Amino acid sequence: MAQSILDAELGDLEGIGPATEKKLRDAGVESVLDLAVALPEELVEVIGGSKENASALIFTAHRMLKESGLLDKDFIPAIEAYQRRQTMLRCTTGSQNLDDLLKGGIESQAITEVWGDYGTGKSQLCHTVCVTAQMPSAKRGFAGSVVYIDSEGTFRPERVYQIAQARGLDPEEVLKRVIVCKVYNSPHLELVIRNLGKYIEKFDAKLVVVDSIISLHRAEFLGRGTLAERQQRLNRLVHRLLRIAEIYNVAILVTNQVQAQPDAFIGDPTKPAGGHILAHACTYRIYLRKAGQQRLAIMVDSPYHPYSQTNFAITEGGIDDPEIKRNGPVDSVK
Repeated sequence: MAQSILDAELGDLEGIGPATEKKLRDAGVESVLDLAVALPEELVEVIGGSKENASALIFTAHRMLKESGLLDKDFIPAIEAYQRRQTMLRCTTGSQNLDDLLKGGIESQAITEVWGDYGTGKSQLCHTVCVTAQMPSAKRGFAGSVVYIDSEGTFRPERVYQIAQARGLDPEEVLKRVIVCKVYNSPHLELVIRNLGKYIEKFDAKLVVVDSIISLHRAEFLGRGTLAERQQRLNRLVHRLLRIAEIYNVAILVTNQVQAQPDAFIGDPTKPAGGHILAHACTYRIYLRKAGQQRLAIMVDSPYHPYSQTNFAITEGGIDDPEIKRNGPVDSVK
Protein backbone atom coordinates (compact mmCIF):
# COMPACT_ATOMS: atom_id res chain seq x y z
CA MET A 1 0.00 0.00 0.00
CA ALA A 2 1.43 3.37 -0.95
CA GLN A 3 3.17 4.94 2.04
CA SER A 4 1.82 8.40 1.17
CA ILE A 5 -1.70 7.13 1.69
CA LEU A 6 -0.80 5.54 5.02
CA ASP A 7 0.81 8.77 6.19
CA ALA A 8 -1.92 11.11 4.90
CA GLU A 9 -4.15 12.77 7.47
CA LEU A 10 -7.86 13.45 6.98
CA GLY A 11 -7.14 17.11 7.58
CA ASP A 12 -4.87 17.12 4.52
CA LEU A 13 -7.85 16.56 2.24
CA GLU A 14 -9.61 19.51 0.65
CA GLY A 15 -12.88 20.34 2.40
CA ILE A 16 -12.00 18.78 5.76
CA GLY A 17 -11.32 21.26 8.55
CA PRO A 18 -10.51 20.54 12.22
CA ALA A 19 -14.17 20.31 13.27
CA THR A 20 -15.09 17.95 10.44
CA GLU A 21 -12.00 15.84 11.07
CA LYS A 22 -12.94 15.44 14.73
CA LYS A 23 -16.48 14.36 13.81
CA LEU A 24 -15.12 11.80 11.35
CA ARG A 25 -12.64 10.41 13.86
CA ASP A 26 -15.31 10.20 16.56
CA ALA A 27 -17.39 8.14 14.11
CA GLY A 28 -14.50 5.75 13.41
CA VAL A 29 -13.37 7.27 10.10
CA GLU A 30 -9.69 7.68 10.92
CA SER A 31 -7.88 7.50 7.57
CA VAL A 32 -8.19 8.27 3.88
CA LEU A 33 -8.90 4.58 3.27
CA ASP A 34 -11.75 4.62 5.82
CA LEU A 35 -13.21 7.66 4.08
CA ALA A 36 -12.92 6.03 0.66
CA VAL A 37 -15.09 3.08 1.70
CA ALA A 38 -17.69 5.25 3.48
CA LEU A 39 -21.18 5.76 2.13
CA PRO A 40 -22.57 9.29 1.55
CA GLU A 41 -25.68 8.72 3.67
CA GLU A 42 -23.57 7.70 6.66
CA LEU A 43 -21.30 10.71 6.35
CA VAL A 44 -24.31 13.03 6.35
CA GLU A 45 -25.39 11.50 9.66
CA VAL A 46 -21.91 12.06 11.08
CA ILE A 47 -20.89 15.50 9.82
CA GLY A 48 -24.20 16.98 8.69
CA GLY A 49 -24.58 18.98 5.51
CA SER A 50 -25.82 17.65 2.18
CA LYS A 51 -25.37 14.31 0.49
CA GLU A 52 -23.58 16.11 -2.34
CA ASN A 53 -20.92 17.49 0.03
CA ALA A 54 -20.44 14.05 1.59
CA SER A 55 -20.05 12.51 -1.86
CA ALA A 56 -17.47 15.17 -2.73
CA LEU A 57 -15.36 14.20 0.31
CA ILE A 58 -15.49 10.53 -0.69
CA PHE A 59 -14.57 11.47 -4.26
CA THR A 60 -11.54 13.39 -2.96
CA ALA A 61 -10.38 10.29 -1.08
CA HIS A 62 -10.90 8.20 -4.22
CA ARG A 63 -8.87 10.68 -6.25
CA MET A 64 -5.95 10.36 -3.84
CA LEU A 65 -6.13 6.56 -4.09
CA LYS A 66 -6.13 6.77 -7.89
CA GLU A 67 -3.15 9.09 -7.91
CA SER A 68 -1.31 6.61 -5.70
CA GLY A 69 -2.17 3.70 -7.99
CA LEU A 70 -4.33 1.86 -5.44
CA LEU A 71 -7.43 2.31 -7.60
CA ASP A 72 -7.86 2.37 -11.37
CA LYS A 73 -8.31 5.75 -12.98
CA ASP A 74 -11.74 6.59 -14.35
CA PHE A 75 -10.85 5.79 -17.97
CA ILE A 76 -8.14 3.29 -18.87
CA PRO A 77 -7.45 1.09 -21.92
CA ALA A 78 -8.82 -2.45 -21.52
CA ILE A 79 -5.29 -3.81 -21.84
CA GLU A 80 -4.36 -2.03 -18.60
CA ALA A 81 -7.37 -3.54 -16.88
CA TYR A 82 -6.32 -6.95 -18.20
CA GLN A 83 -2.75 -6.52 -16.98
CA ARG A 84 -3.96 -5.41 -13.56
CA ARG A 85 -6.13 -8.51 -13.27
CA GLN A 86 -3.09 -10.70 -13.92
CA THR A 87 -1.69 -9.46 -10.61
CA MET A 88 -4.79 -10.44 -8.64
CA LEU A 89 -4.14 -12.60 -5.60
CA ARG A 90 -5.77 -16.03 -5.49
CA CYS A 91 -5.99 -18.44 -2.59
CA THR A 92 -6.53 -22.19 -2.84
CA THR A 93 -9.72 -23.60 -1.35
CA GLY A 94 -7.89 -26.82 -0.46
CA SER A 95 -9.48 -28.68 -3.37
CA GLN A 96 -7.93 -28.63 -6.84
CA ASN A 97 -11.35 -29.35 -8.33
CA LEU A 98 -12.85 -26.33 -6.61
CA ASP A 99 -9.81 -24.19 -7.50
CA ASP A 100 -10.26 -25.14 -11.17
CA LEU A 101 -13.92 -24.13 -10.97
CA LEU A 102 -12.78 -20.72 -9.70
CA LYS A 103 -9.89 -20.56 -12.21
CA GLY A 104 -7.25 -20.51 -9.52
CA GLY A 105 -9.03 -20.11 -6.19
CA ILE A 106 -10.71 -17.39 -4.16
CA GLU A 107 -9.89 -14.03 -5.70
CA SER A 108 -8.94 -10.75 -4.08
CA GLN A 109 -10.85 -7.53 -4.87
CA ALA A 110 -14.05 -9.55 -5.16
CA ILE A 111 -16.86 -11.03 -3.08
CA THR A 112 -17.23 -14.79 -3.41
CA GLU A 113 -20.56 -16.07 -2.09
CA VAL A 114 -21.23 -19.72 -1.29
CA TRP A 115 -24.76 -20.80 -0.52
CA GLY A 116 -26.48 -24.07 0.15
CA ASP A 117 -28.46 -26.12 2.63
CA TYR A 118 -27.05 -27.13 6.01
CA GLY A 119 -24.30 -29.74 5.87
CA THR A 120 -23.15 -28.85 2.36
CA GLY A 121 -19.74 -27.57 3.44
CA LYS A 122 -20.10 -23.78 3.71
CA SER A 123 -18.58 -23.44 7.16
CA GLN A 124 -16.03 -26.15 6.37
CA LEU A 125 -14.83 -24.08 3.42
CA CYS A 126 -14.55 -21.04 5.69
CA HIS A 127 -12.49 -23.00 8.22
CA THR A 128 -10.25 -24.43 5.50
CA VAL A 129 -9.39 -21.07 3.94
CA CYS A 130 -8.47 -19.78 7.41
CA VAL A 131 -5.54 -22.17 7.01
CA THR A 132 -4.77 -21.99 3.29
CA ALA A 133 -4.85 -18.17 3.22
CA GLN A 134 -1.85 -18.13 5.54
CA MET A 135 0.31 -20.27 3.25
CA PRO A 136 2.90 -18.49 1.08
CA SER A 137 2.04 -17.46 -2.47
CA ALA A 138 4.30 -20.25 -3.79
CA LYS A 139 1.81 -22.68 -2.24
CA ARG A 140 -1.18 -20.69 -3.56
CA GLY A 141 -1.92 -18.85 -0.34
CA PHE A 142 -2.27 -15.15 0.52
CA ALA A 143 0.60 -15.15 3.06
CA GLY A 144 -1.59 -13.06 5.35
CA SER A 145 -3.93 -13.32 8.29
CA VAL A 146 -7.70 -13.81 8.26
CA VAL A 147 -10.56 -11.84 9.79
CA TYR A 148 -13.43 -14.21 10.57
CA ILE A 149 -16.81 -12.59 11.31
CA ASP A 150 -19.08 -15.20 12.90
CA SER A 151 -22.78 -14.40 12.98
CA GLU A 152 -24.07 -17.96 13.48
CA GLY A 153 -21.82 -19.19 16.29
CA THR A 154 -20.35 -21.91 14.06
CA PHE A 155 -16.65 -20.97 14.23
CA ARG A 156 -14.63 -23.70 15.90
CA PRO A 157 -10.93 -23.04 16.60
CA GLU A 158 -10.37 -26.76 17.20
CA ARG A 159 -11.52 -27.43 13.63
CA VAL A 160 -8.97 -24.93 12.29
CA TYR A 161 -6.38 -26.63 14.51
CA GLN A 162 -7.30 -30.03 13.02
CA ILE A 163 -7.14 -28.77 9.42
CA ALA A 164 -3.78 -27.07 9.96
CA GLN A 165 -2.36 -30.19 11.59
CA ALA A 166 -3.60 -32.44 8.77
CA ARG A 167 -1.94 -30.14 6.23
CA GLY A 168 1.41 -30.15 7.99
CA LEU A 169 1.26 -26.63 9.44
CA ASP A 170 1.81 -25.42 12.99
CA PRO A 171 -1.76 -25.28 14.36
CA GLU A 172 -1.04 -22.78 17.12
CA GLU A 173 0.72 -20.38 14.75
CA VAL A 174 -2.21 -20.65 12.36
CA LEU A 175 -4.72 -19.88 15.12
CA LYS A 176 -2.73 -16.80 16.14
CA ARG A 177 -3.40 -15.29 12.70
CA VAL A 178 -7.14 -15.93 12.60
CA ILE A 179 -8.86 -12.89 14.11
CA VAL A 180 -12.38 -13.83 15.18
CA CYS A 181 -15.24 -11.40 15.73
CA LYS A 182 -18.51 -12.82 17.01
CA VAL A 183 -21.49 -10.59 16.22
CA TYR A 184 -24.84 -10.77 17.98
CA ASN A 185 -27.30 -8.66 15.98
CA SER A 186 -27.56 -6.88 12.64
CA PRO A 187 -26.53 -3.40 13.94
CA HIS A 188 -23.44 -5.01 15.48
CA LEU A 189 -22.58 -6.66 12.15
CA GLU A 190 -23.03 -3.36 10.30
CA LEU A 191 -20.80 -1.59 12.84
CA VAL A 192 -18.08 -4.23 12.49
CA ILE A 193 -18.13 -3.96 8.69
CA ARG A 194 -18.07 -0.16 8.93
CA ASN A 195 -14.84 -0.32 10.96
CA LEU A 196 -13.35 -3.30 9.13
CA GLY A 197 -10.64 -1.32 7.35
CA LYS A 198 -8.67 -0.52 10.50
CA TYR A 199 -8.57 -4.22 11.49
CA ILE A 200 -7.46 -5.27 8.00
CA GLU A 201 -4.54 -2.85 8.33
CA LYS A 202 -3.79 -3.72 11.96
CA PHE A 203 -3.63 -7.49 11.43
CA ASP A 204 -2.37 -7.46 7.81
CA ALA A 205 -5.42 -9.45 6.75
CA LYS A 206 -5.70 -10.73 3.19
CA LEU A 207 -9.01 -12.56 3.61
CA VAL A 208 -12.28 -11.61 5.30
CA VAL A 209 -14.83 -14.34 6.02
CA VAL A 210 -18.45 -13.49 6.90
CA ASP A 211 -20.35 -16.59 8.03
CA SER A 212 -23.13 -15.81 7.34
CA ILE A 213 -24.01 -12.54 5.64
CA ILE A 214 -27.77 -12.68 6.15
CA SER A 215 -28.65 -14.81 9.18
CA LEU A 216 -29.04 -11.89 11.62
CA HIS A 217 -31.01 -9.66 9.25
CA ARG A 218 -33.22 -12.59 8.33
CA ALA A 219 -33.97 -13.34 11.98
CA GLU A 220 -34.67 -9.74 12.99
CA PHE A 221 -36.68 -8.44 10.02
CA LEU A 222 -39.80 -10.55 9.91
CA GLY A 223 -42.74 -10.14 7.57
CA ARG A 224 -43.17 -8.25 4.31
CA GLY A 225 -43.55 -4.94 6.13
CA THR A 226 -39.87 -4.95 7.10
CA LEU A 227 -38.53 -6.33 3.81
CA ALA A 228 -37.70 -2.95 2.23
CA GLU A 229 -35.64 -1.80 5.25
CA ARG A 230 -33.87 -5.15 5.49
CA GLN A 231 -32.90 -5.12 1.83
CA GLN A 232 -31.67 -1.53 1.99
CA ARG A 233 -29.46 -2.30 4.97
CA LEU A 234 -28.14 -5.42 3.26
CA ASN A 235 -27.47 -3.34 0.16
CA ARG A 236 -25.31 -0.91 2.13
CA LEU A 237 -23.53 -3.77 3.86
CA VAL A 238 -22.49 -5.72 0.77
CA HIS A 239 -21.54 -2.62 -1.23
CA ARG A 240 -19.27 -1.53 1.60
CA LEU A 241 -17.70 -5.00 1.56
CA LEU A 242 -17.12 -4.69 -2.18
CA ARG A 243 -15.41 -1.31 -1.72
CA ILE A 244 -13.25 -2.77 1.03
CA ALA A 245 -12.25 -5.68 -1.20
CA GLU A 246 -11.18 -3.34 -4.00
CA ILE A 247 -9.40 -0.67 -1.94
CA TYR A 248 -7.60 -2.96 0.51
CA ASN A 249 -6.95 -5.69 -2.12
CA VAL A 250 -8.42 -8.42 0.07
CA ALA A 251 -10.65 -11.37 -0.73
CA ILE A 252 -14.14 -11.47 0.78
CA LEU A 253 -15.80 -14.86 1.31
CA VAL A 254 -19.41 -14.82 2.50
CA THR A 255 -21.82 -17.64 3.17
CA ASN A 256 -25.53 -17.39 2.52
CA GLN A 257 -28.55 -19.39 3.55
CA VAL A 258 -31.27 -20.90 1.38
CA GLN A 259 -35.02 -20.51 1.21
CA ALA A 260 -37.62 -22.75 -0.36
CA GLN A 261 -39.67 -22.01 -3.45
CA PRO A 262 -43.05 -23.67 -2.77
CA ASP A 263 -44.18 -23.02 -6.35
CA ALA A 264 -41.19 -24.83 -7.90
CA PHE A 265 -42.65 -28.13 -9.08
CA ILE A 266 -39.70 -29.00 -11.32
CA GLY A 267 -36.03 -28.94 -10.39
CA ASP A 268 -34.36 -27.83 -7.18
CA PRO A 269 -36.82 -25.88 -4.96
CA THR A 270 -34.10 -24.05 -3.03
CA LYS A 271 -32.75 -20.61 -3.82
CA PRO A 272 -30.35 -18.26 -2.01
CA ALA A 273 -31.76 -15.84 0.55
CA GLY A 274 -31.26 -12.11 0.17
CA GLY A 275 -32.94 -11.65 -3.20
CA HIS A 276 -31.52 -9.47 -5.95
CA ILE A 277 -29.47 -7.35 -3.52
CA LEU A 278 -27.00 -10.13 -2.82
CA ALA A 279 -27.29 -11.54 -6.33
CA HIS A 280 -26.11 -8.30 -7.96
CA ALA A 281 -23.51 -7.32 -5.35
CA CYS A 282 -21.56 -10.59 -5.07
CA THR A 283 -18.96 -11.12 -7.78
CA TYR A 284 -19.06 -14.92 -7.79
CA ARG A 285 -21.91 -17.14 -6.58
CA ILE A 286 -21.39 -20.83 -5.90
CA TYR A 287 -24.15 -23.26 -4.96
CA LEU A 288 -23.12 -26.18 -2.73
CA ARG A 289 -25.12 -29.41 -2.65
CA LYS A 290 -24.76 -32.84 -1.13
CA ALA A 291 -23.88 -35.70 -3.47
CA GLY A 292 -23.69 -38.76 -1.23
CA GLN A 293 -20.61 -38.47 0.98
CA GLN A 294 -19.18 -35.95 -1.46
CA ARG A 295 -20.29 -32.42 -2.21
CA LEU A 296 -21.15 -30.71 -5.47
CA ALA A 297 -20.16 -27.09 -6.21
CA ILE A 298 -22.01 -25.30 -9.02
CA MET A 299 -20.91 -21.95 -10.46
CA VAL A 300 -24.21 -20.07 -10.58
CA ASP A 301 -23.04 -16.56 -11.48
CA SER A 302 -19.75 -15.04 -12.59
CA PRO A 303 -18.58 -12.30 -14.95
CA TYR A 304 -16.39 -14.76 -16.86
CA HIS A 305 -16.32 -18.27 -15.35
CA PRO A 306 -18.19 -20.95 -17.31
CA TYR A 307 -21.34 -22.17 -15.62
CA SER A 308 -19.97 -25.59 -14.68
CA GLN A 309 -19.80 -27.82 -11.64
CA THR A 310 -17.36 -30.06 -9.79
CA ASN A 311 -17.14 -32.50 -6.89
CA PHE A 312 -15.23 -31.98 -3.66
CA ALA A 313 -15.01 -33.76 -0.32
CA ILE A 314 -14.86 -32.85 3.37
CA THR A 315 -12.04 -34.58 5.24
CA GLU A 316 -10.10 -34.08 8.45
CA GLY A 317 -7.91 -31.77 6.38
CA GLY A 318 -10.94 -29.64 5.47
CA ILE A 319 -12.07 -29.10 1.89
CA ASP A 320 -10.26 -31.50 -0.46
CA ASP A 321 -10.63 -33.51 -3.64
CA PRO A 322 -12.66 -36.73 -3.37
CA GLU A 323 -9.70 -38.93 -4.32
CA ILE A 324 -7.37 -37.38 -1.71
CA LYS A 325 -9.29 -38.33 1.45
CA ARG A 326 -6.78 -36.99 3.97
CA ASN A 327 -7.13 -39.28 6.99
CA GLY A 328 -10.59 -40.36 5.86
CA PRO A 329 -13.91 -38.53 5.26
CA VAL A 330 -15.64 -36.44 7.90
CA ASP A 331 -19.21 -36.54 6.73
CA SER A 332 -20.83 -35.57 10.02
CA VAL A 333 -19.36 -32.08 10.19
CA LYS A 334 -21.33 -29.07 8.99
